[in-house]
Amino acid sequence: MDSVKAPSPVDGVPVRDDVLRTMTLHELLAELGEHVCAQIGQANGGREVRGAEFYDPFDVQAGDPDVVLLAPSAGGGDAAAYEQLAQHAVAAGAAAVAIKCVDDDLPMLGAIAHRRGLVFLRLPERLSWRLFDALLAQSFGERRHSEDAHRNRGTEPLYALANELASFFGGSVAVEDLGRRIIAYSSVPGQLIDALRTQGILTRQVPGSPFNDDQYRTVLRATEPIKYPRLGDEEPRVAMAIRAGRLPLGTIWVIDASGEPGLTAEQRERVVTAASVAAAHMLDNIQVRNATQIPRENRLRTLLDGHQVVGSELAELGMTEERGAALLAFSPPAVEHGSVLAQLRSTVQRHLSLHHTETVTLTRGTSVYALVTHDPTRPLGELVAPLLPIIDRLITPGTLVALPGIAHRASSVAGLREIADRLLALAAGPAPRFATPEQAGSPAPPAARIVTVDLLRPRLLFEQVEKLFAAAPELRDPALRALMTDSPEFATTLAAWCASFGSIARTARALGVHENTVRYRLRQIEQHTELPLGEPDMMLAVWLQLRADTPPHTPVA
Repeated sequence: MDSVKAPSPVDGVPVRDDVLRTMTLHELLAELGEHVCAQIGQANGGREVRGAEFYDPFDVQAGDPDVVLLAPSAGGGDAAAYEQLAQHAVAAGAAAVAIKCVDDDLPMLGAIAHRRGLVFLRLPERLSWRLFDALLAQSFGERRHSEDAHRNRGTEPLYALANELASFFGGSVAVEDLGRRIIAYSSVPGQLIDALRTQGILTRQVPGSPFNDDQYRTVLRATEPIKYPRLGDEEPRVAMAIRAGRLPLGTIWVIDASGEPGLTAEQRERVVTAASVAAAHMLDNIQVRNATQIPRENRLRTLLDGHQVVGSELAELGMTEERGAALLAFSPPAVEHGSVLAQLRSTVQRHLSLHHTETVTLTRGTSVYALVTHDPTRPLGELVAPLLPIIDRLITPGTLVALPGIAHRASSVAGLREIADRLLALAAGPAPRFATPEQAGSPAPPAARIVTVDLLRPRLLFEQVEKLFAAAPELRDPALRALMTDSPEFATTLAAWCASFGSIARTARALGVHENTVRYRLRQIEQHTELPLGEPDMMLAVWLQLRADTPPHTPVA
């Protein structure tokens, strides 16, 4: 059975504790990160983990205790198969079981994990078992003695890889992270190189170019190498994204000195293989030191702020413009301690990662924002609804969630953030003006804590109307303004009449007066203001001004 285990003394030679190690389950999960595996079930964080083994259902007695079982072929949606896997894992003393599953299996797996006292680790579909096994091998392998030692060890294979490619293509090769920093480059004598590459190597940062943003976006979305012809002073280049599954890690750029217009089969194979090898080294480096990738949180911060967005951020986060990215905003009712937002973000990240492994979260101001790939088959409200009771119980009750929409461009995320902030402010603010007694007396349903543009569109509209009146005071009718100041009971009657769609009977019931009283007041209003209330456009204009100028919670009775 293939395995990766912390070594033990062999032939009487002790293993040095400062080089090889075991670790606790909590340390392992923290080192892997939530975007590599999501936890299903409650873990004993202090339990030691000594390595990893591939699960063999036909050899359940083999293997050592306190390991992570890797089960590539387990389950498949079959509850009995998952039960058998859990039974074997518990009997073998496994610390956790790594699986891949669909969202529909999560409730069943959670129940099995609770019943068996076991922890499942859900891997994203985009992460291969080979890379996950290699990542575990690194986690249980050599401990770094210093940051410099780790950095040198992490980049040396990439330099060798760059030199190998440069020898084949005859041109300079650069390996870049998602921040467009050059983390490795070739140094083969006689290689073709241009001024742009030279400057990038000297500064370790790709210099600006009119073609850069579009090229990076295209390369990160492509699954095959792309060859760019000579552009100005830039020599022809072959570029390919470096990925772990569908998770982008960086890019590799090769100056092609062959002079051929396209790629040969051998050239393609060389670049694809190099990208795959680079992915293994970069993923290793990311998980242990997070040194070869700008943190995903920084990418989300850039998108939310809307400044210096280059257009490739969604692709760098593992999301496609075709499907789009959905923004979610969570706002607790009151933030008295910074720990509340930190706990809220951690809870949101764990929950959403079970369904969207590419989830990235960020605390900004008094809210927590999350970005996930849009799934047209499952409304976001259904995804968030089960999370609210958990947040209420573990953190604080009454957290609001805004779902402002879908972004198909990186530059659109900042606009969604602004809408989310407005939705949260309206949902947390005063109740709508001129609510009927029935509306005013009934509590908001739990679903109302998940706010959308569709749900609050009228209030969003009136919010803009208030700003319109403030910016253009001439739009206000002076006679109506005087009525509100001099005869507030008449203004209240007019507001109730508008809210009742011009129905005398409904207005009288809302105000608790006789219908004739309503008719009298309306005639008086028309005589003194000269407002033709029977005209639909005038009725609308009156209603908008009343909504804009009347304080919240104004009673209609």
